[in-house]
Amino acid sequence: MSRGPGLQELTLTSMERERLLEWTRRHKSAQALALRSRMVLAAAEGHTNRAVAQQLRVTGQTVGKWRSRFLLQRLDGLLDEPRPGAPRRIGDAQVEAVIAKTLHERPEGATHWSSRLMAEASGLSQTAVVRIWHAFGLQPHRTETFKLSTDPLFIEKVRDIVGLYLNPPSKALVLCVDEKSQIQALDRTQPMLPMMPGLPERRTHDYQRHGTTTLFAALDIASGAVIGELHPRHRSSEFLKFLHTIEANVPAKLDVHLVMDNYGTHKTAAVRRWLARHPRFHAHFTPTSASWINQVERFFATLTERQIRRGTHRSTLELERAIKAYVQNHNRNPRPFVWTKSADQILESLKRFCIRTSNSGH
Repeated sequence: MSRGPGLQELTLTSMERERLLEWTRRHKSAQALALRSRMVLAAAEGHTNRAVAQQLRVTGQTVGKWRSRFLLQRLDGLLDEPRPGAPRRIGDAQVEAVIAKTLHERPEGATHWSSRLMAEASGLSQTAVVRIWHAFGLQPHRTETFKLSTDPLFIEKVRDIVGLYLNPPSKALVLCVDEKSQIQALDRTQPMLPMMPGLPERRTHDYQRHGTTTLFAALDIASGAVIGELHPRHRSSEFLKFLHTIEANVPAKLDVHLVMDNYGTHKTAAVRRWLARHPRFHAHFTPTSASWINQVERFFATLTERQIRRGTHRSTLELERAIKAYVQNHNRNPRPFVWTKSADQILESLKRFCIRTSNSGH
């Protein structure tokens, strides 16, 4: 392959190639050094600066800079140059030791590292540990949860539903349907203190319960509009009433594709009979433990954040009025959620995640 006009040939010794490959594979290497090593390895294969830049998503000037540095100083040219100011008191070996201990060890008598425990174990100051963690994006105090679907038809259901989102059928309406159950009407035991300059809104920690209600909602993925209905319970009979409401609100000339989860009230014999009597309705069930694929869940999250969580309701009637007002206000200027990932991208992302969890050692 031609190197392009004016480019000096770059050849590597076996030792240099081995060291560069090591820098690209070591998890503890600085990412900048790993990227520079990939540039040099690609240049040594005869690729032009422009081709290397496109492959690694950097600029051609960046590739040219590190190519020239390597030709002049070889491996040492890829290392960061000394910067002005006081010399570093903590060496790379100490930084690497802190990172390795954080990622691969646990403190004695605790489930995770604190900056104080790491400072004692490493012999560094607590401030130095915090700076190292911050520089490498390590947060031992944080933890998140996840759940993987075990649905045997996961792939087929993902392709089916994502296909509806990205390429909805003509002369049809795609509705994401679900119910937000057990919404509590909560009232604080003392009056809330309003926000003031320098002070946030304050409320008592304890509260009084005044009953619950359930919101049945159907989100139109094309317009973002919501068909909503409130019921005191969320049984199959209430879901059938909501299906009648959907039928009354959707023009008769349109087919209706319902995206629903696997909750029992959606699959009763009465619901199946109703769907059989209404052939323009088509049910699409999400994979188990995959509520993220149902777009109406995003509407529920926004409703909770903007209306329910900080609301004060002295009765279920007040709560239902507030929810109805929110839905009406939403429908005055609805905006659809934009689905961007294809089914292949979702499955590839899940594949990478499964590989990571399988190799985590836990």
